[in-house]
Amino acid sequence: MSVPLFIGSEVYRGSSYGPGHPLRVPRVSTVMDLCRAMGWLPAPQYRTSPRAKPAALTRWHSPGYVQALQRAEADGSVTDATRSQYHLGTLSNPVFGQMYSRPATGAGGVMLAAELLATGTQAVHVPGGGTHHGLPDRANGFCYLNDPVLAILALRQSGMPRVAYVDIDAHHCDGVQHGLAGDAETLLISTHEEGRWPFTGALDDDGGGNCVNLPLPRAANDTEMRAVLDGVILPFVQAHRPDVIVLQAGADSLDEDPLSRLSLSNRAYIDVLRALRPLAPRFLLLGGGGYNPWSVGRCWSALWATLAGAEIPDHLPDLGQSVLHGLSWGGGGRPLPAPHLLTTLLDPPREGPVSPEVQARIARLAARLRA
Repeated sequence: MSVPLFIGSEVYRGSSYGPGHPLRVPRVSTVMDLCRAMGWLPAPQYRTSPRAKPAALTRWHSPGYVQALQRAEADGSVTDATRSQYHLGTLSNPVFGQMYSRPATGAGGVMLAAELLATGTQAVHVPGGGTHHGLPDRANGFCYLNDPVLAILALRQSGMPRVAYVDIDAHHCDGVQHGLAGDAETLLISTHEEGRWPFTGALDDDGGGNCVNLPLPRAANDTEMRAVLDGVILPFVQAHRPDVIVLQAGADSLDEDPLSRLSLSNRAYIDVLRALRPLAPRFLLLGGGGYNPWSVGRCWSALWATLAGAEIPDHLPDLGQSVLHGLSWGGGGRPLPAPHLLTTLLDPPREGPVSPEVQARIARLAARLRA
């Protein structure tokens, strides 16, 4: 059995969307540093992500948009016409120094992952991937490119046509559904916070038959996520019989995240990963959203440890703690992290009742699978 591989890049270190943007915080570099501090990222398991070439990006994105994105990075500014047409230089998708090279690196990482999965590697983690809002001809929701769609197209081209894409980010994967709705070989499952931007992914939205959307009510807990996992996610994935599973593990469904109101612990993420991993011979783990630097770094590091078979200690050693102590919000008036976010990797479980709303939604989707 091959060892899992981790694809990262130094482009994420110090790269920021700007001082007022939620993505001013470090994320991928934190995971790299924390996993190395824990001894979980030996050199043979690490690969440096290439930057995707423009021609590869136009497998899905329009050539004009890719050119506009490159030009905006080179110029450090956009015209009013470019802003209007491509949604570049907006509050959500600002002009910044790596606005092309950073997302192109994420796209290059998932394309490399597809090559590795096609040639014997069984599992790959690309924490810089997961930008699931990007649209073919414009930026959207902090996402300049849509690497999950590019990954699925690359997996298909590499001989793995049946893909199950599972997205547990707090925000609906509108860009992925836009690209792949109605494609019978690709199963799309999304759990996301009800009533939150982009306000898509309603329970009755099946995207032409291959999409399973389950909005979660505010404060959804670990028990409810386990019920969704057992009642919806696993049965649909098993029925699809995928060649490869892609898990988008956006960390903004965690209780500490400032941009959502779900209340999961990172143990719920680990439960999803562990349950899905045996259901396909190949597995691609992506990042996604997540705007609390401590909770994101801890979650994605714990997921890598789980994928790689490393033991997660109850208490982090000094080297691991030093990585977390070195983080900050990068400005603003947000409170300091709770003490356990600096000394541990696993959250306390966040169990609770399964609400009638969640029970009813699980039952409705389960009935659809049986029909």
